[in-house]
Amino acid sequence: MPQQPAVYILANRPRGTLYIGVTGNLLQRIHQHRNGDIVGFTSRYCVTQLVYYELAEEMSAAIVREKRLKKWRRLWKLRLIENFNPQWRDLGVEVMGA
Repeated sequence: MPQQPAVYILANRPRGTLYIGVTGNLLQRIHQHRNGDIVGFTSRYCVTQLVYYELAEEMSAAIVREKRLKKWRRLWKLRLIENFNPQWRDLGVEVMGA
């Protein structure tokens, strides 16, 4: 996956704990979350499964989208994920190619 801004949502299980983030390199960031390189919420709660992502043209647009998603009600976030990824598959496997 080429380097470009992205908004992503991680989960620890289907309909479980969610984390919303933004990055300029989705592949690298997912790798960091999975390896526990990022100390904090995701490592504390084992939130490592990529269940949703959006690519953006510019980082500023990705940051705006991330902030909006973080303000959404949980139900709206769940619907967004389930429309994009109904089976709650770990999309990180596809993104990382492993």
